[in-house]
Amino acid sequence: MQPGIFLISLDFELYWGVRDHRTLEEYGPNVLGVRQVVPALLDLFQAYGIHATWATVGFLFFENKQDLIAGCPQYRPEYHNLRLSPYGHISTIGVSELEDHYHFGKSLIEKIALSPGQEIATHTFSHYYCREPGQNETAFRDDLQAAVTAARKMGVTLRSLVFPRNQANPAYLKACADAGITSYRGTERARYYAHGSREGESLVDRGMRLADSYVNLSGHNTYKLVRVGNQAPINLAASRFLRPYSRRLAKGDALRLHRICSGMEHAARQGEIFHLWWHPHNFGTNLSMNMAFLREVMDHFSHLHSRYGMESLSMAETAARRLANG
Repeated sequence: MQPGIFLISLDFELYWGVRDHRTLEEYGPNVLGVRQVVPALLDLFQAYGIHATWATVGFLFFENKQDLIAGCPQYRPEYHNLRLSPYGHISTIGVSELEDHYHFGKSLIEKIALSPGQEIATHTFSHYYCREPGQNETAFRDDLQAAVTAARKMGVTLRSLVFPRNQANPAYLKACADAGITSYRGTERARYYAHGSREGESLVDRGMRLADSYVNLSGHNTYKLVRVGNQAPINLAASRFLRPYSRRLAKGDALRLHRICSGMEHAARQGEIFHLWWHPHNFGTNLSMNMAFLREVMDHFSHLHSRYGMESLSMAETAARRLANG
């Protein structure tokens, strides 16, 4: 039996991923905190031998506004909900990363790229919503090509993709393959994880996902690598979202930890994949509590590695293994 695989992916987006529904006044501290979160995570990953995938919004690859504007694609999504488009927001940002830590992240990407075992992947160029009314495949292809070009200028070849808001669109997988993408992160199997547009998401679905973080409602969401198919891009579906520390929900942290660790244990015993994900900005406040929780998860991985041979791989490494075996 093949050993289990522990996947970690992070949706790295700074303020671009929340600007359409959260103000800087309410969420700015989380975004600024990413400057401390990234080095803390890299140190922890190095200590435990973790290979992680950082799915990065293409806007973050630029040092200044002038270069960002020059790197934007010709065709852009024309969402019916105008708040979803980031392009009108560009005029309000600072001129460079030196003065605007909310919208630029090139120095952080460079830190990640220099760290052993870390993969720079794409979260599309503009935090592109693939299931929202008003966008189409032509705009998506242009967006993805802009991300590929921006990454290439930093010496990065994109191999993995995470769809923003997990809006995986099967109709766009051919475009992903054409851009060199070999894997993407799909959603858990339960109905309340199958995101459509933001307007179509119900409070019941959000409540079910919250409850599922503490008690086993949807199963472990693990799977064998041989079952994901052998045509790029392959679906390395999520198993569990790592919810951040909440003072209001802190009494349930033991359940939250058990929910994650039991899924990891199941994957290790069965030779399956467990895919954990979150955003760096989730740790932007309450960093010490979030890192302490994550360290317990890492300790459990070390135990599973010693006992069952569980491996830590990036999404690109996992896809390469599957595609090489045909």
